[in-house]
Amino acid sequence: MALDRWIALIILSICLIYGYTAWFTMDASLAPFMKRNPIWPSTFPKVLSILAIAACLVILSGIEKPEKTEPEIDYRKLHEYKLGQAVLLLALMVAYALCLRPVGFIISTTSFLFFGALILGERKWLLMFSVAFIATMIVWYLVQQVLGIYMRPLPGIFGG
Repeated sequence: MALDRWIALIILSICLIYGYTAWFTMDASLAPFMKRNPIWPSTFPKVLSILAIAACLVILSGIEKPEKTEPEIDYRKLHEYKLGQAVLLLALMVAYALCLRPVGFIISTTSFLFFGALILGERKWLLMFSVAFIATMIVWYLVQQVLGIYMRPLPGIFGG
């Protein structure tokens, strides 16, 4: 089986667990007044699990592409791919998750976007920082002001 089908099989198993949780365990703990609402907190996870399961089944069945003689990703030649960038990006994601609360949303998200672009090969530093900062401020404004969800913008020593 090709590598993309193995990955689809792993994602399918995760989506089945996620879907089971959304369909059976999330709704059991709803308050009685919420059970009359047309949209529950589990509605989006239910839709997401159905779509993800359908996408995984399409990939597993091979409908999305015609058969080729050689696979797109050869697991025997993994050393030829840019695994260093992938590992660095994963490490950067972990560092971002760990720094989000103590460092604050604005500094950690701007740094994550800047260093992520740097790892991927972008070299226009001023443009990278400008785009990262503007995108971070837009997301922070939407979450903080529009949705009303508090996110610590700055570290505690700066009054965040």
